[in-house]
Amino acid sequence: MDAGTIQSFDPSADADSFRGALGSFVTGVTVVTTDGPDGPVAMVANSFASVSLDPPLVLWSPAKASKRFEHFAGSRRFAVHVLSADQRDVCAAIIGSKTAITKVPMHLSHCGMPLIEGALATFECNLEATHDAGDHVIVVGRVTKAHHTGGDPLVFHAGRYGRFADAD
Repeated sequence: MDAGTIQSFDPSADADSFRGALGSFVTGVTVVTTDGPDGPVAMVANSFASVSLDPPLVLWSPAKASKRFEHFAGSRRFAVHVLSADQRDVCAAIIGSKTAITKVPMHLSHCGMPLIEGALATFECNLEATHDAGDHVIVVGRVTKAHHTGGDPLVFHAGRYGRFADAD
């Protein structure tokens, strides 16, 4: 299909095309962490968004089929980390193992929340609400503390990781 051709399809009948269409949207890459009963747990998520400035709310949407879902489904607190372009290795480690968070540069916050070092932004959250959303759950968090630094983000598009390039 050339770049100018619009392909219509029924997303209920063609999940692969639907996934491809969703992959057209460039997203940042986040890692969500929580303090599970067996220690820190992490999950990569590109389904992150701001919700409200007042009160400060953010959301993310874990897949119910994820092997890590159970660790986040009952969690009353979590942290969302916006990865920098230089943290592709952190992303790969987290995807590869639910306990990889213990092997990446991190520390525990004053309340025991695992925080990844070097992230562009970190949002420490208390669970505000959850909403069933098909094969995912929308998790809304009230941000209790945030950290921010400069730098380029790690981005995801059409199944690939990358970084911004100047448009000049």
